[in-house]
Amino acid sequence: MIGLVVVSHSPKVADGIGDIAAEMSGDNHIETAGGDRQGGIGTVPDKIESALAAADDGDGVVVLVDLGSAVMNTDVAIERSDVDAVIADGPVLEGAVNAAVAATSSTATIESVRKKAENASDIDKR
Repeated sequence: MIGLVVVSHSPKVADGIGDIAAEMSGDNHIETAGGDRQGGIGTVPDKIESALAAADDGDGVVVLVDLGSAVMNTDVAIERSDVDAVIADGPVLEGAVNAAVAATSSTATIESVRKKAENASDIDKR
């Protein structure tokens, strides 16, 4: 099954988005990496790398991120990790929910889940 990681500068935001996505997806491997090493605002590669490892069962991981430096730190974590992982370029909450639902499919691939996360950019909220 494709795993998911939510990366946010805020531990509360990462955990909350992970909770919402998990509610929609059942048994998915959803991990969060929020905050700096002291639990404050920020992101750090080592926390992201640990989340990647925890979310992976061998099929790969799709990562959803909130802001610019989260992308940079996730890139570093992916480079250091043995996990097959990609960053989805989409909204973190809606993308996580779409990805979580897509990952429940028996035919899900890392690319199909990433694409569903990125398609969340097209959701009209009006």
